[in-house]
Amino acid sequence: MSTAMIFVGLILSTILATASNSWLLAWLCLELNTLSILPFISKTKHPRAIEAATKYFLTQATASCLLLLAGTSNAWLTGTWDMTQMSNKLTSTTMLIALTMKMGTVPTHFWLPEVLQGSTLLTALLISTWQKIAPMSLLFIMSNNVQPTFALTLGLLSTTFGGWGGMNQTQLRKMMAYSSIANMGWTVITLTHEPKASMINIFTYIILTTPTFLLMALTSTKTLQNMTTMWSTSPLATTTMALLLLSTAGLPPLTGFLPKLIIMNELVTQNLTPLATMTMMTSLLTLSFYLRTTYLTTLLNPPSSATSATKWRQKMTKNKTMILLPTATTSTFMMPALIP
Repeated sequence: MSTAMIFVGLILSTILATASNSWLLAWLCLELNTLSILPFISKTKHPRAIEAATKYFLTQATASCLLLLAGTSNAWLTGTWDMTQMSNKLTSTTMLIALTMKMGTVPTHFWLPEVLQGSTLLTALLISTWQKIAPMSLLFIMSNNVQPTFALTLGLLSTTFGGWGGMNQTQLRKMMAYSSIANMGWTVITLTHEPKASMINIFTYIILTTPTFLLMALTSTKTLQNMTTMWSTSPLATTTMALLLLSTAGLPPLTGFLPKLIIMNELVTQNLTPLATMTMMTSLLTLSFYLRTTYLTTLLNPPSSATSATKWRQKMTKNKTMILLPTATTSTFMMPALIP
């Protein structure tokens, strides 16, 4: 009963923050959202989970302080708490830093890999997807007042560090965390020029990341070593996982390629071709570790050369595997309706 109430509070706080038009109400809802997710992170009663909850709380509290500072300063300068009235460059930049800290972008991204590694797979799913909806909605509202140069810099740095950080990771949760950082870079980089493209990108990422984490939880897969023996457990789940990983990497003609294509088109339209080229080159870093994971998933069939013991997994029933078919279809084919 208590878990259900906390989950309802998590959902309601996100909805209220998304629907609010006042920075004071948005700050209150984001605080409720942070307090609602903390019991889920620390539920396992493990020292690593407690550490992850502490790091998450301190980071989110710092971001909330910056958000309240920016909102209060803007209200003092303009006489209103309205989100659309942020004409001052200092307050809008401070607000952008606060919201990107909550989502996990460079340079305030260091908390995300550690928190995801200390959480369960389902909690990591919530942090990677649901917890980004409210800050992203607030960024969409204030996108007209964001400084373009600052947003472009944050986006390029996030795609670069997200790609480099995930290269040597063997833990899937940390790899997904760095993938989230890189994806948030794609979202922020076009925030001032085409906010709708940013929203398309973040929601496409959520659509692809949700079944990826669910598959990991369903097959008890947490490391790259576990991926090598996943094929014998469920070929359908393994194939779906490979498609999801390649689609998240942005490999054409899969679904994840479309948002990147739209963003590249917008950057070139705005005469930012050098930036578009650098961003596309940084996406190759993300593609490299996704291709490595896909190779381990689909092309290493047991018995392989690994000397370690095979991970024990529960038997996957036909009903569990059949629910993955719509996900495989969605991740395989492009969605032409998203092309402007």
